[in-house]
Amino acid sequence: MSAVLRAACVLLLGLLWASCSSHRVHIPPHEEVARMARFITHQCDWASMATISTHQPIVGKPFSNLFSVSDGPLGRSTGVPFFYLTRMEVSVQDLQVNPAASLSMSLAQTHYCKQEGFDPQSPLCAHIILSGSVLELANGTEADFAKKSLFSRHPEMIDWPSDHDWFFAKFNITQVLVLDYFGGVKSVTPEQYFNASPDRKHH
Repeated sequence: MSAVLRAACVLLLGLLWASCSSHRVHIPPHEEVARMARFITHQCDWASMATISTHQPIVGKPFSNLFSVSDGPLGRSTGVPFFYLTRMEVSVQDLQVNPAASLSMSLAQTHYCKQEGFDPQSPLCAHIILSGSVLELANGTEADFAKKSLFSRHPEMIDWPSDHDWFFAKFNITQVLVLDYFGGVKSVTPEQYFNASPDRKHH
């Protein structure tokens, strides 16, 4: 191999390494539980929502479904998960009877857990469970921000059928549970959660 070719190979490997390093997910320290919760909420583009079913044959039973979410445009986390919903959807019909729900999000939805070799069920593959209720947003500043938050991260939504009675909603958080390390689940109050920031420099 010539010196020129060898130098080119070294340069290419260096560029590949730099590219891979720049795409690695760096998480907050597990001791900063509220910050970890905010980080997960902002990183995840979708969530599993559990409602109490109003549909046969599972009336009164827990029912889990997937929804696209956003807590703000990338780099502008609010901590509030926003939704773009239609009343035609079965879970939304559940929420119209009982707005109480729980929302689960996991770093398994990002590159982090595969990057580190963590199974999705491992405590090291951090996840959160938010308890609360889903509230429809009236037209106004908050609905406008929800639209910007969702459409910037889910651009396909812009072209969804206009005759499906879409509306914007938010998740009103009353409790946050975090599992991000060994030792069991940790509880975070809404005040602690909203006072934390995912944007500080990560370790």
